Amino acid sequence: MTLDLLTPLAGFGFGLSLIVAIGAQNAFVLRQGLLRKHVLAVVAVCALSDALLILLGIGGAGIVFTALPWLTTVVRIAGAAFLLTYAVLAARRAIKPKAMDAADPQASPTLLPTVLTVLALTWLNPHVYLDTVVLLGSVANTHGEARWLFGAGAAVASIVWFTALGYGARLLQPIFARPSAWRVLDAIIALVMASIAASLLIGL
Repeated sequence: MTLDLLTPLAGFGFGLSLIVAIGAQNAFVLRQGLLRKHVLAVVAVCALSDALLILLGIGGAGIVFTALPWLTTVVRIAGAAFLLTYAVLAARRAIKPKAMDAADPQASPTLLPTVLTVLALTWLNPHVYLDTVVLLGSVANTHGEARWLFGAGAAVASIVWFTALGYGARLLQPIFARPSAWRVLDAIIALVMASIAASLLIGL
């Protein structure tokens, strides 16, 4: 019983260690949370994507990326191109204060573009395959028959983190009542996206 309890807790802790970091996906979730636009959809896409990736990792999909290194290269290039595009858009928002208005279409796109963006940020990021599919999958499989409990703990960690990030962002709303705060946030997002894209290309 104690082992059964510790395994999902270990998965929860390991899962948090992988996702609690400044990255493209987290930056986007934070921004949507501050805008209070499509937060549930964004959180759901992130959490469900992580759960699926964890499932694939434990099921052995990580072997595919190990056996086909060119696949990782393709994902790196596609991910870098998307991140650079998003970085340019974020930089434009930072330069133009008008775009900081939450009612502005550029600042708060409709549901479909928002979902497509978060899907791209998630699935075009090669780090998600290396961390979640390969690394987490490998660690989970060291737990033998309890590997699925480990994976369940990691999936719960994703749900907790993205929910807290998306809905907890509104606590910062007083700060972001000022257009200058939005400009700073988008400038940071642009730098984060551009730096991640650069790291992906350098790693080729």
